[in-house]
Amino acid sequence: MSTLQEQFEAAVAESKSLPERPDNMTLLKMYGLYKQGSNGDVQGERPGMTDFVARAKFDAWAALKGKPQAEAQQEYIDVFNELKG
Repeated sequence: MSTLQEQFEAAVAESKSLPERPDNMTLLKMYGLYKQGSNGDVQGERPGMTDFVARAKFDAWAALKGKPQAEAQQEYIDVFNELKG
């Protein structure tokens, strides 16, 4: 059995080749879980009002502040497995 980190990295790599593109809310959730799982708590300044995409991504990551990296990695894997079917 591979480690959680290896499973996480494999899910991230495979997520780029999903048969169907997930909806935007699912993509934001996955982005937040990915950032939390790989970098930990949110860093940097929140993007300005005119950069809607960057702001949404930042907010998705910031919503997970305090969640342990291992927990975020497992949640990412779970969401990926649901999408994969």
